[in-house]
Amino acid sequence: MEIDANNANYSELNDKIRSAGDECTLKNCLGQRFIAAGMSKKHIDIEGIPGNALGAYLNGAEIIVHGNAQDAVGDTMNEGSITVHGNIGDAAGYAMRGGKIFVKGNAGYRAGIHMKAYKEKKPVMVIGGRTGSFLGEYQAGGIIIVLGLNEDGKPIVGNYPCTGMHGGKMFLRTKNVNIKFPSQVSTNKATKEDIDEVKEHIEKFCECFGYNAEELINDEYIIVTPDSKNPYKQMYVAN
Repeated sequence: MEIDANNANYSELNDKIRSAGDECTLKNCLGQRFIAAGMSKKHIDIEGIPGNALGAYLNGAEIIVHGNAQDAVGDTMNEGSITVHGNIGDAAGYAMRGGKIFVKGNAGYRAGIHMKAYKEKKPVMVIGGRTGSFLGEYQAGGIIIVLGLNEDGKPIVGNYPCTGMHGGKMFLRTKNVNIKFPSQVSTNKATKEDIDEVKEHIEKFCECFGYNAEELINDEYIIVTPDSKNPYKQMYVAN
């Protein structure tokens, strides 16, 4: 079913999506917030640019955006997937506790902030380009992968990555060991066993966007993990 989003507010759009059956396509999307918030058992294609909090509290639906998306993609999502064939804004995956986000292009500031995991749920975010500052801020669980496919000489991450990180893992496809990380994390060259853990997510990214999975899987990565049981003490308490 096709839904014309032109001049519709988010409440109208979500009502139409809920009544559209299992699959629908939104056309002429232009900045409407909270699209598909809390939804499950839906496949939603979006043509245009959805606004903030796309897929917030998503509970199993599949969203594909054929363009860019704004801030807070997948805010507190629980299950499902969001695939963006463009760039995304700030705070993607804020407090996400399950599901997967795949982005072909770049992400803004604070991607993966407060990402967490619970029991069998382990959220995953794969960014194809680069990210802004504070990547993985206060990350408590889950997996963040940044592939740096821009090849324009710019850093794969901005300033202050992993600030307050106390759980989860981050994988950066880079040989640059000069990235400045906080003292509460450990950085190492990823082993084959490390990459095997995230191989399926890189393969899925390549399937979505047409990249060569073998080339990316066999490249060099840095793995970042928390190194302290009390990461905040080093940030806020004087020695």
